[in-house]
Amino acid sequence: MEAHYPFSLPPLPYGYDALLPDIGERTLHFHHDKHFQTYVDNLNKLLENHPELRDWPLERLVQEWPRLPEDIRQGVRNNAGGVYNHDLYFRTLAPGPVTSPMGPLGDAVARDFGDLEGLRTAMKNAALGQFGSGWAWLVSDSEGRLSVVKTPNQDAPLPLVPLLLCDVWEHAYYLDYQNRRPDYFEGWWRKVDWPGVSRAYDALLENRPRRAQ
Repeated sequence: MEAHYPFSLPPLPYGYDALLPDIGERTLHFHHDKHFQTYVDNLNKLLENHPELRDWPLERLVQEWPRLPEDIRQGVRNNAGGVYNHDLYFRTLAPGPVTSPMGPLGDAVARDFGDLEGLRTAMKNAALGQFGSGWAWLVSDSEGRLSVVKTPNQDAPLPLVPLLLCDVWEHAYYLDYQNRRPDYFEGWWRKVDWPGVSRAYDALLENRPRRAQ
C-alpha cells in the first residue's frame, strides 16, 4: 500500500482462480475488486478535505482515529481499518500445496500453542466465536510472543503486530459456503501463506528493540 493518501487498490497477488477449490473466483472478484475497492475509495473521500491528515500513514489512521475531527472520525475508523485489514488478508493467502510455519515462527507456535493444531484450534475458536462481522488474528507483541485475538467490524489489534487474519464478514465466504463459517475457516486455513507469514515474523524479530546488556 501507499505510505499515505491517496491510497489505491493493490493488485490481487495471484490469479482469481488460484485459491480454488477453497476460495472461488466470484468471491475474489467481489471481495477484492468491489469490497476492498470501496474501502479505499471511501477513505480517500474522507481525507480529501483534510490536508492536515494526508501524510498520516495507514497504521496511524487505524490507531489514532479517536483524535480525528468528529465529522470523519467513525468513517476513518471503519474505512482505514477496512483497507488495512483487507490488504493483509489477501497478502497472507497463496495458491499451492498446504504449508506450515517455518524457522522461528514454527518454534514460537510450538512454544505458545503447543503445536500447529493448537494454533488452528485457537484461531478457529476466535473465528467462530466472533458474533457477526469481524476478524480472527494471529498477533505478536514486540518481543515475539504470539497470541490469538478477535476484533469486530473493521477494527485492528494494533499496536500488537498482526501476522495473519481470517475475515469472517459474510462477504468473504457466502458465495462459496453460505452460512457454513466452519467450512470456510478450514478452506481459508489450507490457503495460508506460511512461508510469507514466517518471513514477516523473522522481520519482526530482527527489528525489535535491543535490550541493554
